[in-house]
Amino acid sequence: MQLHSSTDVVQAPRPTPGPPGAYILVVDDEPDIRGLLQEILEDEGYQVAVAENGGAARAARRAQRPDLVLLDIWMPDIDGISLLKEWSEEGTPAMPVIMMSGHGTVETAVEATRLGAYDYIEKPLSLAKLLLTIERALETAKLQRENLGLRRQTHTVIEPVGKSPPMQRLREQIRRVAQHETWVLITGEPGSGRKVAARYLHASSGRRDGAFIDASMASLASGDASVELFGSEHDGRIRYGLLEQANGGTLLLDEVGEMDLASQAKLLAALESRTFYRVGGTEPVRFNVRVIAATRYDLAQHVERGEFRKDLFYQLNVVPLEVPALREHCEDVPDLLTYYVDLFVTRDRLPYRSFSVAAQNRLRNYDWPGNVRELKNLVQRLLIIGAGAEIEAEEVDAALQSSASERSVPGVPVSLEQPLREARDEFERAYLEYHLRRSGGSVGKVAQVAGMERTHLYRKLRALGIDIKTLSYEA
Repeated sequence: MQLHSSTDVVQAPRPTPGPPGAYILVVDDEPDIRGLLQEILEDEGYQVAVAENGGAARAARRAQRPDLVLLDIWMPDIDGISLLKEWSEEGTPAMPVIMMSGHGTVETAVEATRLGAYDYIEKPLSLAKLLLTIERALETAKLQRENLGLRRQTHTVIEPVGKSPPMQRLREQIRRVAQHETWVLITGEPGSGRKVAARYLHASSGRRDGAFIDASMASLASGDASVELFGSEHDGRIRYGLLEQANGGTLLLDEVGEMDLASQAKLLAALESRTFYRVGGTEPVRFNVRVIAATRYDLAQHVERGEFRKDLFYQLNVVPLEVPALREHCEDVPDLLTYYVDLFVTRDRLPYRSFSVAAQNRLRNYDWPGNVRELKNLVQRLLIIGAGAEIEAEEVDAALQSSASERSVPGVPVSLEQPLREARDEFERAYLEYHLRRSGGSVGKVAQVAGMERTHLYRKLRALGIDIKTLSYEA
């Protein structure tokens, strides 16, 4: 079947509450082609918007980020190649573009490919070829997102590992919650597996084919969180933020407790209205995203101290999930050891070594302050530096002692095997407690030594959980 005719231009669709199909923008100056493509693609389950020229295409793309664009080359105001070049120079995450033309040349096809087009299809369009190309382009884009996400992950666990009752309950809770569109707040200690739980929830949900975007609020706290989350517009160029990149899928707000109050207010407004404005933009952007928030903090305490908005807390905390610390399910240590040995042998081609029963027993009785992340690092170290087919308890003890000494600075215990934000908090806590003890609890003296304003120092003490009254002071 070949495409030749149908209707006129329509507005971009409003996203539905549930997981939508891929959103395709059709750009063609022929009304019949636009209408017929829209009708066929909607019958295939896609969301479709159409544009009759380059200007309308810019407007539609500004209103909502497409998952794929079908772009005609010859149009009255600007040709498709120039439009493709304009988009490729924005530096935002690319969406696949399939070029269409009835009068193309080899040179045109080569130029389109050089600028990043996924494919080039000649008119009259073959329906079978078009649908297959769209399916392959969307699948390629999904794989590229997944590969990028995996490279950013500290490990590639696809579900929480362990047969213990706490882990079985956690997996069952996640699978049950995944069947609904409710937002989730995941809590747990650093290294316990909050991100693994979030990814498992996404993979178990109806949004599994959509994007999973991991947004670290700790890393955004020092930069412009608004631009990263909501994107920007400047001189006609669009930068898509994390909310738009996650459209149709899931957005993980990791360490949401690190957000400043101004960013919290903007996020709350967006979540309540399901619209936002890009920085520099004048038109509201609709989005359809499932939000998962994760934190190591007790956000209820942050709310009491005025450090986290109560209304945002209740907006995010629709369904709470707690990931247990490893010491709370230490019977899973043997399964975790096996998992990570297999991972490093397969992925990194490290030599295979097994843990003796005595070594496993030693590690089952270890308190794991760094949780699963610490176990993973220990396994990797033993496979790299050890020798022999079996890892004995003595080698485990030596590795644990070595790790403990390397994790800390003499006199100031600071773990070096954790995110920078957490290490900085540990150092600041130890530093301020040290000077408070030396000064007999005088906040004024500590403020002078630290070079801080007293009001800022009080806020810092509250944020770090330092209670001046409970410290023991030097005589």
